[in-house]
Amino acid sequence: MKFTKLDFNTWDRAELFQHFISDLRCVMSMSVNIDITEFLQVIHNKQYKFYPSMIWIISSAVNSREELRMGYNEKGEVGIWDYISPYYTHFHQEDEKFVKLVIEYNSNFQEFYQQFIKDMEKYQNYRWFDQKNIPLNTFDVSCLPWIHYQSFDMHIFDSGTYIAPVITWGKYKENEDGRIIMPLSLNIHHAVADGYHLCRFFTDVEDCLKKFNKES
Repeated sequence: MKFTKLDFNTWDRAELFQHFISDLRCVMSMSVNIDITEFLQVIHNKQYKFYPSMIWIISSAVNSREELRMGYNEKGEVGIWDYISPYYTHFHQEDEKFVKLVIEYNSNFQEFYQQFIKDMEKYQNYRWFDQKNIPLNTFDVSCLPWIHYQSFDMHIFDSGTYIAPVITWGKYKENEDGRIIMPLSLNIHHAVADGYHLCRFFTDVEDCLKKFNKES
């Protein structure tokens, strides 16, 4: 992985970043219903599991934009990773406990999917934060498959400087038009993105879904 440190003397967002990190720390949140009708048909026909498939879609959208790949290196410097990987939550129904795992992002869906399946076997007895040595270039992703919600907000009570995306989705259902829709939420620090960038993420997800449907 490659990290490009930002030069605050030349970066055109430097003033905004400093304002929302130092003076007015805030995180923007938005939930949008995404149409996954054709996507569901494709993965069912191919017998792919939904969770890793959707994580790959989300990861592809995240990695398409620099503002979503921003983070800190081991020195605490601000910059942009060449890619970031999903640090996802896996729920174990048998004991109602979760585990946080990271899988390296791969633009090749098949390779990513197969690695995910291998990880499920490898870490099946892990719980909570048993996986160690988590890389710095990650973003948080999870799902709430038990309810079709209207909005979801994740508050991170750190120093207020966490700038990676936090993404969640809920239960999908059929709407009055016979389409399958799923609530998808993004939380992102205002220091790295504005409302425009927040909205653009959902368009990117839709584009990734369409591309996946055509190529699979």
